[in-house]
Amino acid sequence: MTTTDWITDIALLLVVFRQLREGRLDAKSYLIPLGIVAFVAHSYLNTVPTAGNDLVLIGTLVAVGAALGIAGGVYTRIRKNGTHLFIKAGAVSAALWVLGMGARMGFQLWVDHGGADDVGRFSVAHQITTQDAWVAAFVLMALTEVVTRLGTIYLRGRIALRERQGQEQEQEPTLDGRGAAVAADRTV
Repeated sequence: MTTTDWITDIALLLVVFRQLREGRLDAKSYLIPLGIVAFVAHSYLNTVPTAGNDLVLIGTLVAVGAALGIAGGVYTRIRKNGTHLFIKAGAVSAALWVLGMGARMGFQLWVDHGGADDVGRFSVAHQITTQDAWVAAFVLMALTEVVTRLGTIYLRGRIALRERQGQEQEQEPTLDGRGAAVAADRTV
């Protein structure tokens, strides 16, 4: 692994650790992880091989990334305070993130330190045509995990805002009978 590999892998792992403390959900919450995976995709995703069972491998790891991302988004606490949303990654969310990002890093370390022959034999036996298929599969897995996690958090945040607005509207006091008359006029 190169220094750049280490830096990007560690940066991706630190993204969720940053969220172990509750913080405001803002543009940085989305842009930092998206920026990191965009850099990784640009740096490492040169091609998406389609021969043999390359797409099966890629599709499988993309599905794993999506499952980890959605589950991580579900297990991230979202609360509304005033007009702002706050998020906090829980233990399950952090564990899923580390599992997904750590699997890619662990696989790369294993291949670099003696596992290349095993991967080569597995690839031949399962008609995975090049090492580019493995690179594409893991990069797309990471990208999918980040995007689905952020998408889940975004949707849950919108729902939290909508629910809160609905509760606030239900709790509006009526000063006199005129409020009821105005409301009745709007329904006709």
